[in-house]
Amino acid sequence: MTGGTGFVGSHLLRVAREAGYEIRALTRGWRPPEPGIAWVEGALDQPASLAALCEGADAVVHIAGLINAASRAGFEAVNVGGTLAMVDAARAAGVRRFIHISSLAAREPDLSDYGWSKAKAERVVAASGLDWTILRPPAIYGPGDRETFELFKMARRGIVALPPKGRFSVLHVEDLCRLILALVDRRETWLRTYEPDDGRPEGWDHRHFARTLSRIFGKRAATVAMPKLVMQGAARLDRLVRRGNAKLTPDRVRYFCHPDWVVAAEARPPEAVWTPAIRTPTGLKDTASWYEAQGWLR
Repeated sequence: MTGGTGFVGSHLLRVAREAGYEIRALTRGWRPPEPGIAWVEGALDQPASLAALCEGADAVVHIAGLINAASRAGFEAVNVGGTLAMVDAARAAGVRRFIHISSLAAREPDLSDYGWSKAKAERVVAASGLDWTILRPPAIYGPGDRETFELFKMARRGIVALPPKGRFSVLHVEDLCRLILALVDRRETWLRTYEPDDGRPEGWDHRHFARTLSRIFGKRAATVAMPKLVMQGAARLDRLVRRGNAKLTPDRVRYFCHPDWVVAAEARPPEAVWTPAIRTPTGLKDTASWYEAQGWLR
């Protein structure tokens, strides 16, 4: 597994270990041994570490990637180059099963550099000759996530700034992890690209989602739809203040302002393989409780 130290990967490590899997996971820095987990120190641009990672494996799950970069070249180096390196390592080690975690952003490659890089990485996987499955998760949330955390903070304060009108799908990280494990041995999912979600056919309207979230804190949040021009200005300001650590970038503004990030019904995983188990209102409540317990929400 790559990405085992990130949000999705750390959850997958736990869920896979609980399910009885033995896991080998890539890490940039030394980590102490853990039951059921063998850490391999290295990186996506270090072929020797990827060879050690893949040796003797039954399946590869490639999660690692950049969600924020200063340029298209930055996205390409990690999201495309890293995927190519993992495909090469899997082939060299004789590992046929390859599960690639992409993004719903790949559906609109001309919209953002991030989406372009994820779409290009998908093409690398599809041309690999391996027994691949590609997952395009929508917005993922759950305990430990720092990307959706900003929404929780705003909802708790009673005012939520939103992109222009649109709809989107969401998925709890636990459900995504269950899906990844369900795919490992399912031959009928080979050479398929899936778009999983929480089972809500029309997705979530931005305002409805914000109000659902605010009710967890006993509030009816005021929602403010931010025009694209305002968001672009905020992105420039964020870059000036936080420089390379900016959360809101012009690339992300283009992504956020797209009106349709609802998964395609025909691209959902087969029900015989997986169905979501966590209703979003319940998942949001549990996630908020985790943030509060960890002292993130004050």
